[in-house]
Amino acid sequence: MEKLLELLEQDCSLSTAQLAAAAGLSLEETEQAIKKYEEEQVILGYKAIIDWDRVRRETVTALIEVNVTPQSENGFDRVAERIYQYDEVESMYLMSGSFDLTVIISGRTLREVAQFVGERLAPIPGVTGTATHFILKKYKEKHLVFRPQEPEEREYIFV
Repeated sequence: MEKLLELLEQDCSLSTAQLAAAAGLSLEETEQAIKKYEEEQVILGYKAIIDWDRVRRETVTALIEVNVTPQSENGFDRVAERIYQYDEVESMYLMSGSFDLTVIISGRTLREVAQFVGERLAPIPGVTGTATHFILKKYKEKHLVFRPQEPEEREYIFV
């Protein structure tokens, strides 16, 4: 059944019949397994990976390192829960190393991201420091490679 999950993670647009054939399962087994995984929240959702640069939509994505003071009973969980409730937060991870949490957010402008960090994230009780890194170019995400666009043909007139 792990094969089925791997297939879904790679391409959730495959039909149930395609998934069954690739996983070596019957159609009925595949449908039941998917339903069970959804009910048990093993499958949390289905999402397309979009290369927004190809549709000329301007967005700014930032990776924010966050240091926090863990709480006595809940450790990092209580602060993490406050942070991931914000709509801007796309992903969030507890880390080992020199900082505690990684928060990935997107916004329309640098200013919008900076306002989120300064006005919403940094003031949260327990947050002791942040460092923001802006993603300049995506090369690969979730095993998918972002291919460079073909250069646009331009007409030059020399005089």
